[in-house]
Amino acid sequence: MDITNKTRKSLSLPLPGGKKLFLGPGKTGQVSQKALEHPPLVKLLEAGDIETAEGGPKRKEAVAGKAAPAAGTRHGGAGAMRQSGDR
Repeated sequence: MDITNKTRKSLSLPLPGGKKLFLGPGKTGQVSQKALEHPPLVKLLEAGDIETAEGGPKRKEAVAGKAAPAAGTRHGGAGAMRQSGDR
């Protein structure tokens, strides 16, 4: 889930497990749903210092009208193994 810093200062957001997320002014980062329930983040959300984006990122829908390529078809080719070692 996306989280955005709404203040004009950099924030160091405490996350579960002793980790921290550093967000500059107006910047966006990603956290888990579990992290959003962490009491220090709940306090910042209620104060309005940070804001969550409902639904998270929609990367596959970013290009309108184009379907995403099928998985495993990155490169065309015969599928032959690459030679390695001394010859």
